Amino acid sequence: MQAAAAAIAVLSVLLGLDGLKAHRSEPNQNHTESERKKSQPHIIFILTDDQGFNDIGYHNPTLKTPTLDKLAAEGVTLENYYVQPICTPSRSQLITGRYQIHTGLQHSIIRPSQPSCLPPHMDTLPERLRQAGYATHMVGKWHLGFSRKACLPTRKGFDSFFGSLTGSVDYYSYGSCDGPGLCGYDLHDDEGVAWGQEGKYSTTLFTQRARKILESHDPADRPLFLLLSLQAVHTPLQSPKSYIYPYRDMANVARRKFAAMVSTVDEAVRNVTYALRKHGYYRNSVIIYSTDNGAQPFTGGSNWPLRGRKGTYWEGGVRGVAFVHSPLLRRRRRVSKALLHITDWFPTLVALAGGNASESRGLDGFDVWPTISEGRDSPRQEILHNIDPLHKPSAQTAKWGAASGPKKPKKKKKKKKIQKKKIHKLKPKQKSAFRLKSTKKPQTFYNHALELKAPQPLPQSKFKPKTRAQAQNQRPRHSPRPKSYSSGAPPAAQTSRLRSPIQSRPGSKSRRHASQNQDPPRSGSRAQPGSLSVPRNESRPADGSPQPPWDATVQAAIRVGDWKLLTGDPGHGDWVPPQVLPTLPGRWWNLERSVSPPPEAPPLQNVWLFNITADPCERRDLAGQRPDVVRRLMARLAHYNQSAVPVYFPPDDPRADPARHAGAWVPWLEEREGKEGEGGRYHGVYKKGRGGKKKRKKPRCPLCKLRSFFLKLNTGMMSNRI
Repeated sequence: MQAAAAAIAVLSVLLGLDGLKAHRSEPNQNHTESERKKSQPHIIFILTDDQGFNDIGYHNPTLKTPTLDKLAAEGVTLENYYVQPICTPSRSQLITGRYQIHTGLQHSIIRPSQPSCLPPHMDTLPERLRQAGYATHMVGKWHLGFSRKACLPTRKGFDSFFGSLTGSVDYYSYGSCDGPGLCGYDLHDDEGVAWGQEGKYSTTLFTQRARKILESHDPADRPLFLLLSLQAVHTPLQSPKSYIYPYRDMANVARRKFAAMVSTVDEAVRNVTYALRKHGYYRNSVIIYSTDNGAQPFTGGSNWPLRGRKGTYWEGGVRGVAFVHSPLLRRRRRVSKALLHITDWFPTLVALAGGNASESRGLDGFDVWPTISEGRDSPRQEILHNIDPLHKPSAQTAKWGAASGPKKPKKKKKKKKIQKKKIHKLKPKQKSAFRLKSTKKPQTFYNHALELKAPQPLPQSKFKPKTRAQAQNQRPRHSPRPKSYSSGAPPAAQTSRLRSPIQSRPGSKSRRHASQNQDPPRSGSRAQPGSLSVPRNESRPADGSPQPPWDATVQAAIRVGDWKLLTGDPGHGDWVPPQVLPTLPGRWWNLERSVSPPPEAPPLQNVWLFNITADPCERRDLAGQRPDVVRRLMARLAHYNQSAVPVYFPPDDPRADPARHAGAWVPWLEEREGKEGEGGRYHGVYKKGRGGKKKRKKPRCPLCKLRSFFLKLNTGMMSNRI
């Protein structure tokens, strides 16, 4: 009996000790959790739209941006930072941390009527931050698709969303159009339409919502991630008159309005930073400011002195304005020349939040916080700007793309007449360049650039373009008007005769579409990404030089170290000076180009090589002098292309018409239907028209056209008085 009592006493003592340990461990766990929350910084990411390299005060003092200048000066200014040339690709790479060749968004943007969005299987930055304990909110422009509810920001990791879903919205009425007669209201609160906000300026409205989020959230309870994606300074050029008045001395009206919109952004950032200080976020916060792409000079923007504009792969289209401001930076008040890319924010912010970025498979970004905060070397050594097998050059690009090409001696008058006749024959086909080649069998585009053509003799300077006369002499059997084939591609025996990797003309508006660069897929079969590869035993031409590892007619751009390679059609390659003249864009647009066309069109060029460190404005093309570097960078393009997924660019869906949805842009597909469409039914379809059937155009009214002309003229005259 005594032994049993002793055993019970010992057992009770042990249980008491265990309970005491458990009681003591609970405060320790709570203390550890609170310490982890304190170490997680609040992340405020401010993303602007179409702000160029020359559209900020610390690059251009004529623009009044005191808040942005002060934040950049007290933080780290990123002067070697890159984005994508247009909206959707930049935003997709920010949210996913992957290149667009890995998301299927290589081509163009997601238009309102397209049933497309981010891949459903990929994790996103807000999802990873939410897993780390963050409250995630987004305010502003989405532009990553909304065909079904699974595409909405609230289904991609954000706790709340307030803003627009399409790419371009009126700043006061919130109307968005996808072509004539296809317009609707686009302002949303979470997953519903936010009616009744007309008349409120969008930048001001978005800033008010951001301040409301900061006011209602407790910074001591949970860390905050706020993505403030401003619509400014994207067209249309609209701003309150009070912001235009300080720029009244600017002669160019478009530039004046654009500068006023930049000032509205500066004031928005000032109000947000004030709220951060007021509500206790600032001491433990990281503020990131970035543009999504370069500016459009035609609408008042400026990338000077960089080359190119929005939508191009020249530096003016892809080098972005950005800075990081934070009390947590170890080395502040400096300018960073480290190579950074917009995909780097995903792993960087996940690591800052205490997460493990390696859990997200297939990331193309790097953790660059030590580079930004401490000034260490960047882990990034190269950037794949893009590989777009569907891109077709415009007629103007075809004319201007070779402005830096070598001049050739004049030919005979007879040759000149033949050339004119040849261009005349190709003109009717320019209109059909954006039509769907075949609506019966959708085509897939994957790794076609890796298919090597039959060997052809190349000259010593094989990376320089040839004249059209030389091309005709080498191809005597090929007529100026290319033949069309029912299968969408020429026979294999004729492919090598029609095109060579370097000599083909990217500016031609013939039917040599991107779909002809590879054999069409058989019905019922789906090719796997990366299934094509470069043969190891390279065939050599007659002169003994190895065949290039990349089809130079494909639009692509890559940066490796100091070198940058562009192939295909990189877009308009002009250096556009600041808009200081009070006339139409004609004068200043042609300041660096002769007004009268040359006696003979220069040869079309499809390979450019620049040393960006020594030549950031891309003035000296070194492709002819360094063919070894060209081949090395082409091999890197081929390497990246092996992991590319098929381009996903579906045709427009007429069911997206806002007239069917009470006048607003909203999701129109059911969940199952949307997944089927993204799963493989429309892989790679190249179509820029709406609907599967061709609609007949209404006959134009000459009198209506005249009225429209005078209306625009009157509007322009009234704008000049502001």
